[in-house]
Amino acid sequence: MDDAIFKALADASRRRLLDSLNARNGQTLRELCTGLDMARQSVSKHLAVLEAAHLVTTARRGREKLHFLNAAPVNAIAERWIDQYDRERARALADLHRALELPAMSESAFVYTTYIRTTPERLWQALTDPAFTRRYWGVAFETDWRPGSPMVWEEKGARTADPEQVVLESGPHRRLSYTWHTFTPRWAENAGVDADTLARLVREERSRVTFEIEPLGDTVKLTVVHEAHDPGSTVLGMVRHGWPALVSGLKTLLETGETLEQPG
Repeated sequence: MDDAIFKALADASRRRLLDSLNARNGQTLRELCTGLDMARQSVSKHLAVLEAAHLVTTARRGREKLHFLNAAPVNAIAERWIDQYDRERARALADLHRALELPAMSESAFVYTTYIRTTPERLWQALTDPAFTRRYWGVAFETDWRPGSPMVWEEKGARTADPEQVVLESGPHRRLSYTWHTFTPRWAENAGVDADTLARLVREERSRVTFEIEPLGDTVKLTVVHEAHDPGSTVLGMVRHGWPALVSGLKTLLETGETLEQPG
């Protein structure tokens, strides 16, 4: 896979497409073609190479197909190569890693795709069963996982309940979506969040997370989409840091049975 990633990045046109998505994530093919001196067919071919290298992932929103940067393969390269070489020699790769993982704060969604050697049924269980979620997330959900049903979040001994914490979509082994939790003073204390940040979080419209599950041979493609509504969302700024580590912990648990120590 490293060869496919380096090959994809070697082309200047494909790097321009990544630059465009880094500036504004979640673009359609038509939007990506704007300002590029390339035919639509050429842009489509370059996007296909980037998708094959897992540097770009897509999600459907109604009739539109949106394109997003995917940080997972860059994370993997950074971990492999930066561990072997000193920081100065790896500076260019590290800069690319940060650029892809931390896109512009004006975006309305964070999208992250990874591939897990498991089954859709097992992955669904890992997303919904407290026996799993506690191990890699430290969170347990109380709900029947039916659309419209309320959800109670339990984390570090604190229970969070709110009428707007609900299941939005529930297609077993395929798609799961729910609203994000309410930000309470007890949650902020447990998470080490200061009062100013908590005040910003409380003012924002509630966000939502969606898990899309797609079987691919002996692996499963998992795409996590976290959507917010407020420009410069504080929530998205936080989940961009938290989701990559969280999904890595989920992947490790399913593939090895071991848990990863989560960074603070």
